[in-house]
Amino acid sequence: MTDTSQNVLSNSPQLTGKRDCDAHRARLKKRYASESRFKLLGLSAILASVAFLILLLSTFILTGLPAFTYNYISVPVDLTSINRAELEEAIQHNNNLADGEKEKRYPDFRKPILQGLYGEMPYFSSRKDKKIARQVITGVSGVLLRDDVLENTELAGTKFDYAVPVSDFVDLYLKGLTATSTQENPTSGLAFSQTSDDVTIRAEEAVFANTLQAVRNELAERAERINRRIFDIKLALDTQNTIVAANESSVSVEKANANIQSLNAELADATSRYDDLIKRSQATDGTEILDSSMPTVMINANGGVLKLSSVSSNEAIGTSIIPMNSLDKVASGDWTLKLIPEAEADRKFKDKEVAALDRLVAEGRIENRFASIFFTNGDSREPEMAGVWGAVVGSFFTMLVTLLLSFPLGVAAAIYLEEFAPKNKFTDLIEVNINNLAAVPSIVFGLLGLAVFLNFFELPRSAPVVGGMVLALMTLPVVIIASRTALKSVPPSIREAALGVGASKLQAVFHHVLPLAIPGILTGAIIGMARALGETAPLLMIGMVAFVVDIPAGFTDPSTVLPVQVFLWADAPEPGFQQKTAAAIMVLLVFLVLMNALAVLLRKRFERRW
Repeated sequence: MTDTSQNVLSNSPQLTGKRDCDAHRARLKKRYASESRFKLLGLSAILASVAFLILLLSTFILTGLPAFTYNYISVPVDLTSINRAELEEAIQHNNNLADGEKEKRYPDFRKPILQGLYGEMPYFSSRKDKKIARQVITGVSGVLLRDDVLENTELAGTKFDYAVPVSDFVDLYLKGLTATSTQENPTSGLAFSQTSDDVTIRAEEAVFANTLQAVRNELAERAERINRRIFDIKLALDTQNTIVAANESSVSVEKANANIQSLNAELADATSRYDDLIKRSQATDGTEILDSSMPTVMINANGGVLKLSSVSSNEAIGTSIIPMNSLDKVASGDWTLKLIPEAEADRKFKDKEVAALDRLVAEGRIENRFASIFFTNGDSREPEMAGVWGAVVGSFFTMLVTLLLSFPLGVAAAIYLEEFAPKNKFTDLIEVNINNLAAVPSIVFGLLGLAVFLNFFELPRSAPVVGGMVLALMTLPVVIIASRTALKSVPPSIREAALGVGASKLQAVFHHVLPLAIPGILTGAIIGMARALGETAPLLMIGMVAFVVDIPAGFTDPSTVLPVQVFLWADAPEPGFQQKTAAAIMVLLVFLVLMNALAVLLRKRFERRW
């Protein structure tokens, strides 16, 4: 080693002493710690993304799974009054209807269903009770029975049990998605005595203490909600008083004084109700009155159902919903007590319906089945009759038009621009515009379709052919960019080798370059189609937001698509459509997953090594 090298080493900061070595180790430790923190942040980002994805999917799945099953009531139907020969004659006449002839009306099939339903609930005898009974089943039950009998005329003139879908609110109740209830079998006997319409119930022990406490807990929760409202009223009063104190204009002061007067009246009423609820919720004994604004408590004993109107720890008074067979004393375990925290006034269906449904469930007349209607029907105003098949067929026709237009045009444009077009300012301008079109908001393409396809060419509104053309315009830039990227990925040596053995430029591209670029082209095209499948905004502009009941049979029939169907159901006020919305999202996600899986399979199928 030379003297010069020895001097350099001796003057190196890392080797000049123990202090420099410690500083080097500290810097090294700090660098390793920084790398560890970066890795930890990256892992945390991945875990957070996975957690949000799981949360999103689990929300859809848990909300949508109930929509894949539905509850049916088995109702005895008597069609002996319907003549089979006359029915077949009416069917044939209506199928071969000539111009000017009137259709023969079919018999009323809803009446036999209602008669069978009333027979299953003899305790609903008054007109008001029968109206409640009719709300248990779907309003289109007669149409369903008619369609089944027209399809199988052998049912005419016979008696049989027919499964009728329940109404959407009843289905939600049976699935435990609304008006949650608790039921218990108290360990005490009951004695009954009746005076007028009321039945007095006395228990051997304080079996109603838990129920009474649950009612008072509900009162405390209501008091808390009112207390929050009192806080909001006081904030509003402070705002109005500030306006009055500012005295900016006579109009605003006059309006503020009127608001103050109204708010003070509301505050006094809310405070009074709050004090009353707090007093009742903190009581340790006594009797609690149960009106329609209070939780519902029902007792099932001696073959009947009593709704309690007042309750104490060991005594209650109730009215008969389903008459009891007798007033005999019942032993422990022979009766049940049911509590529904939600007040009857806040529920769509009433306590009589609840009692009737519990009785039908106990008798085995209600069955939860796979909801085939969801996959075979089109849209409907009735949640229990709504399905996605119309939207699925409309999506298929729309995507087919999109694929037939965007794929060949996009691939042809990409091949020309990448392989044949001269490199000049004009082609540079085209490339810039293609890239800009890929970033244009999708609703702009909807406006273009509205102006050109509907207003200028007067094509049919809300038709798959128009929707497919609009989505093709939106997808075309994506297909062109993906195809050009795939063509660029083919090594230049492939082209040079083909040209070297005498192939023309066209032969080199279509015989050698294009087959090697096909996997990337197909992947880009399918990803573009998946994006188009999830679009809603451009289709809303061309009228595909219309309510379409019939299943489309062609490219020009009125239809809708799955994203628009989700949009329509999400905006519907009926609670039954909430589950339908989540289930339709699940169906849409399945389509998207299948399309992406197809892209992977095609890539592996056509991929070549070079």
